[in-house]
Amino acid sequence: MDNNTIGRVQWWKIVLPVLLGLGFVAWMIARDFDPAIFEQVRFTWHALLFILIAFLFMVGRDLGYMIRIRLFSRGELTWRQAFRIIMLWEFTSAVTPSAIGGTGVAVVFVHKEGIPVGKSAAIVMLTSFFDELYFAVVFPVVFFLVGGDRLFGGPMGHQLMLFASIGYGIKLAYLLLLSYGLFLNPIGLKWLIVKVFSLPGLRRWRPGAVKAGRDVVRSAIEIRRYRPRFWAESFAATFLSWSSRYLVANALFMAFFTLGDQFLVFARQLAMWIMMLVAPTPGGSGFAEYIFSNFLSDVIPVGLRSR
Repeated sequence: MDNNTIGRVQWWKIVLPVLLGLGFVAWMIARDFDPAIFEQVRFTWHALLFILIAFLFMVGRDLGYMIRIRLFSRGELTWRQAFRIIMLWEFTSAVTPSAIGGTGVAVVFVHKEGIPVGKSAAIVMLTSFFDELYFAVVFPVVFFLVGGDRLFGGPMGHQLMLFASIGYGIKLAYLLLLSYGLFLNPIGLKWLIVKVFSLPGLRRWRPGAVKAGRDVVRSAIEIRRYRPRFWAESFAATFLSWSSRYLVANALFMAFFTLGDQFLVFARQLAMWIMMLVAPTPGGSGFAEYIFSNFLSDVIPVGLRSR
């Protein structure tokens, strides 16, 4: 990203999600603060061990992303470059609405590391494809294993299931559209994107849509060269990164509590991430904290089985 681009950054868009998240957490603490609960929390060697494990899962999350982006670049990106791109990508995702994420500027991050524009677009498209593929495959499996009644239990169960269903539907539709464009008819998808953004009310985004259409065509040409082993390794790296992201919370809970069903905690975090897709706030700030506290409160035995 060049200096002119950096100079145009509106810093309030970065500060806003931070303030939203911290403000909502402060409000929840003030509302539900109970000193008796904190008296039962002990920082033991057991707690330190699982805090370390949580940190390792955080490393696994970013390591999976780095392995994947190096696979996508066919080894042209070094580990340092991959780390730099992923950190910028994660930061951008945190300060934009969840439905947008950091994908919109990721091509710039990759291109600035010396990758041609066409290949940069292919890398970003592949990233989106595998991310949506993970959710499309894993969420139904988790839903079947856990069961809808347990996964969406509690007083807000029906509303949460509705949010998750909408989010999953959006992800599945995007995956199917992306698959069609990348593997079957990239020119047709480009035409559709441009036509949609030529409609009244959407024309202001037409130049960006034209660019996105060109990116799809370039990506399709690049992707068709890849062999089956590449797809298997890429999905494995995707599974590592996303699963590690959710297991961070599992490890932190295990540091202080005895959880009866670790898989249920993992499953609810997966569902929560899908629900965050419909959150309009940057990074899902506020919405994420509220859903996290309410969605997982019945499986965390605060004050009852604390270590």
